[in-house]
Amino acid sequence: MIFLEFEKPIEELFKQLEDAKKLKEKGDVDMTGAIKELNGKIKAKQKEIYENLTGWQKVQLSRHPERPYSLYYIKNMCRKFVELHGDRYYKDDKAIVGGLGSMEGQTYMFVGHQKGVNTKMRQYRNFGMANPEGYRKALRLMKMAERFNYPVVCLIDTPGAYPGLEAEERGQAEAIARNLYEMAQLRVPIVCVVIGEGASGGALGIGVGDRILMLENTWYSVISPESCSSILWRSWDYKEQAAEALKLTPNHMLQFGLIDDIVKEPIGGAHTAPEDMVKILKKHIKKEVADLMMLDVDERIDQRIEKFGRMGDFDRIEENTENK
Repeated sequence: MIFLEFEKPIEELFKQLEDAKKLKEKGDVDMTGAIKELNGKIKAKQKEIYENLTGWQKVQLSRHPERPYSLYYIKNMCRKFVELHGDRYYKDDKAIVGGLGSMEGQTYMFVGHQKGVNTKMRQYRNFGMANPEGYRKALRLMKMAERFNYPVVCLIDTPGAYPGLEAEERGQAEAIARNLYEMAQLRVPIVCVVIGEGASGGALGIGVGDRILMLENTWYSVISPESCSSILWRSWDYKEQAAEALKLTPNHMLQFGLIDDIVKEPIGGAHTAPEDMVKILKKHIKKEVADLMMLDVDERIDQRIEKFGRMGDFDRIEENTENK
């Protein structure tokens, strides 16, 4: 188990717990009471730490190398999953995965970013940074879902769209903009869930939906804290201050009206109990889709467009022309 810097107090208690369990296995000492006491201390310390996380600490948890990614959720939520490939224009982008999945008799079209579970796979998946063909593949699958009346579920987890020259040459901005336009008027329910990082246009490219959810230890922002720090302070050393200033946590997003709900994670984060996290997320998706299916199609689209249209507060100052 990998512990982050702010989790060091918990790591020490886990080491003590492991030592106590080893002594118990040897049978020389009765460690039952000590093990029970250590378990209690771990739970208390976890509660103390995870109930008071800073923005930067949530960013760190969202990037935890043991955190479950899109394919883990999809394959464990669905009785059967058939992955679909390619955008029919250029090639198959491995940073975005998608396909048809069946959950308790209902077929869904799943689309999500995939980062990779080890160094080799992260390179293969381009660290979850999609090229234009990834967004075009996502759109192709969504339009297929519309044709067969399947609800769409988008799982967002990306540090951003791939910023390379070749991506720009193939129309990165146009591909993302086209997805925003098409998703706004797609005639089937769309539920979007931020399961890790939600950065910039890379997240928005599959982020327009009827319901937007965020897992508890994730973030959603126009820019990452490191990039914000490098722009404002010319250094990455101020990433913690940037994370606080950006107000990128799920609580902030809910307060601003940018998301609809926060999905609670097991204490310690989704990576500590991935099977439990799958059950929790599955329950939320099923509920949201069932509610959306009750609505008339045109009413659902109108609500979706209105939802995004009212995002962002502003004041209008009328120009005084009397003194001119």
